[in-house]
Amino acid sequence: MKPTDPNLLYQNVVRKLERDGKVLRYWDLKGGVSARLTVIEMSVPDGPPEKVVVRRFGEADLRRNPDLASDQFRLLLSLRRAGLAVPTPYMLDASGEIFADPYLVLEYIEGSTELAPSEIESGTYQLAAHLAEIHRFPGTHRAVSRLPKVDELCAAELRRPKAYNLDSSPKGAHGGAKEDPAAGLTEDFTREERIREILNCVTPLPQRNLPVLLHGDYWPGNVVWQDGRIAAVIDWEDAAVGDPLADVSNARLELLWAFGPDCMDDFTRHYRTLMPETDLRALPYWDLYAAFRLAPSKFAAWGLDTKKETIMRERHSWFVYQALERLKGNTPQVAEGAFEGRGDPDAFESDH
Repeated sequence: MKPTDPNLLYQNVVRKLERDGKVLRYWDLKGGVSARLTVIEMSVPDGPPEKVVVRRFGEADLRRNPDLASDQFRLLLSLRRAGLAVPTPYMLDASGEIFADPYLVLEYIEGSTELAPSEIESGTYQLAAHLAEIHRFPGTHRAVSRLPKVDELCAAELRRPKAYNLDSSPKGAHGGAKEDPAAGLTEDFTREERIREILNCVTPLPQRNLPVLLHGDYWPGNVVWQDGRIAAVIDWEDAAVGDPLADVSNARLELLWAFGPDCMDDFTRHYRTLMPETDLRALPYWDLYAAFRLAPSKFAAWGLDTKKETIMRERHSWFVYQALERLKGNTPQVAEGAFEGRGDPDAFESDH
C-alpha cells in the first residue's frame, strides 16, 4: 500500500533526485487548472537549499494522452537543449511507486506570472519575440513529431457538446451571471454556436504556413517574469504542431482581456515584424477558433470575480466582431448581420 502522508511522499520524491536530500518544506502553486504543481524546498549535501517543482497532470489531460508526462519530458529536454527559455526537466517518474500516475520534477524558476503595468510595452515585445523563437524550433524534431496536430484538435473542439441549452437557463450559471439568460448569457451562447457553424464550414482552417511547434496556450500567465524580463515559458501540456496563427490568436485574445486592444495590436505587429515569412491572411479564422476555445460558457469554471468576468465578456464579444468584420466578403457564411452585439473593447477599465 502506497503512503498517503504528503511529507513522506515528497521525501520519497527528493530521494529519487538526491539520495541524502531532505524535505525542508513544500507548498502548492496557485492557478493550476489542469495540473497540480507543488514546490519542494530541500536540503542537499554540501550546498544551499534547492527548490524543484513536482508536476502532476490532471485526469482529463491523462485521458486525452496517457503518455503526456513522458512526451512533456522529452519536449522540455529538447527545447532546453536548443536554448529556449523553459524549465529544465530533472526527472520523469512513471514507476507508480510514489504517485499512481506519472509525474515530472522540473526546475523551479523564481519570478511572477504577473506582468507589471509599467512593463507592459516591453513585455508585449518579449512575448512576441519568445513566440517567434518557439515557432522557429525545428518541426521535424523527434520530440515534436509525437505531438498532436492542431487541425485534429480544432476538429475535436468543434465537435464538443454544448455546455448549455439555449431554450433554458445555462447549466452551471453562477453568481456573476445575469439572472435573465435572454438578457446576456443566451446572447453569448448563441454567438458561440454561430462561431461553430462558421468554422465547421471552413474546417480544416486555411493553411498558408508550414507547420511549427505550438505552445498551445500562450499568454502572459504562462510566462515567468523576473524584473520585467521573461525567464521561462511554462505549462506546455497543450503543445501541438500546426499553423503558427493558432498561438498568435490565443495570445491576442488573452492580451485583449488583460491589457486592451492596443496591446493586442502591438503584439501582432511585433510578431509580424519578427516573423515576416508568416502569412497572416487567415488570422480572422484562427481568432474565431481562439474565441470558441475560450468562450464565455467556460468562464464559470475559472473562478472569475464579477468585474473581471464582465470585462472579459465585453472584450470577447468585440474580438469576435472584429474577426467577422475582416471576413465579410471573403466567406459566404459571414454576411451582414452575422453578429450584431459587437461590444466595445474599451468599455471597461483593465485591472492593470
